[in-house]
Amino acid sequence: MIDALFGSKTRIKLLHLFLNNPGKSFYVREITRLIDEQINSVRRELANMMKVGIIKSDTADNKLYYEVDQRYEHYVPLRAIFGDDQEATEAVSEPKQSTLDWQTKLDEIGGVRLAIMAGVFVPGSASKLDLLLVGNLASAKVKAFIKTLEKKEGRELNYSVVSYDEFYYRLSIRDKFITELTSNKHVILRDTEQILEKQK
Repeated sequence: MIDALFGSKTRIKLLHLFLNNPGKSFYVREITRLIDEQINSVRRELANMMKVGIIKSDTADNKLYYEVDQRYEHYVPLRAIFGDDQEATEAVSEPKQSTLDWQTKLDEIGGVRLAIMAGVFVPGSASKLDLLLVGNLASAKVKAFIKTLEKKEGRELNYSVVSYDEFYYRLSIRDKFITELTSNKHVILRDTEQILEKQK
């Protein structure tokens, strides 16, 4: 049944392999052993999946490695279908956090003077950064917050924490990192000094 829906048995096996091992990469011969399929069939399906964007590749030690792209737009629902763990299903079934939840979480971290979300949190954003937190923040609290978010989202997140002085300096010199983030679609969760408003 699911084979007919997704096109081929090899593709189903590959989706199972990749979506149950986010953050882990495999080379072709390793994949053929793990899913017990012919190498030509595996290569063909990997090429198809690369074209769609669900997997990405990288070279190391003269080998081409493949892994699931956790930033792929349909990653979370596909993981809910093919993932074997409970977390994969929960990421889809739970509603997204509201702005009020975000504000409460930021209050719990303490000292957040500016917070911007983009990337996977904002539809249509091409930013590689998902969350920027600005302030003198306790590292342990930030890590715990990010861990909670990653569990809720069902994927790894790209985030950055900078001090307020550093952010102000980077903004004043039109630093590429800040410019790329603010020129992409983004949502300002908090801006206590309205620093971004003053820049307009």
